[in-house]
Amino acid sequence: QVHLVESGGGLVQPGGSLRLSCSASGSTFSTNTMGWYRQAPGKQRELVASIASGGDTNYADSVKGRFTISRDNARNMVFLQMNNLKPEDTAVYYCAAYRLILPRYWGQGTQVTVSS
Repeated sequence: QVHLVESGGGLVQPGGSLRLSCSASGSTFSTNTMGWYRQAPGKQRELVASIASGGDTNYADSVKGRFTISRDNARNMVFLQMNNLKPEDTAVYYCAAYRLILPRYWGQGTQVTVSS
């Protein structure tokens, strides 16, 4: 079992930045792939970025060059630095912990709103 808690969401203007944090507890965090997903109203949840236990990363094409995922295994934390935010980035952002190749455990979500 893994328990995840996100923080750092809020309201920001287009072009602004936010840093999301995810604190994890339980199981063996250092061996888990971790990810950030987002879900906008009326749309399906989609992968934003993932990071393997060794640090390899993957990003959705829509956020490449703007977002950076990182992890601090000693602190059991995962981060998502979001720069040059756009209105289409508006969504609830969820932290996820993987088992094998699929996300299995989810945080409660944190709202990110990008608006003028």
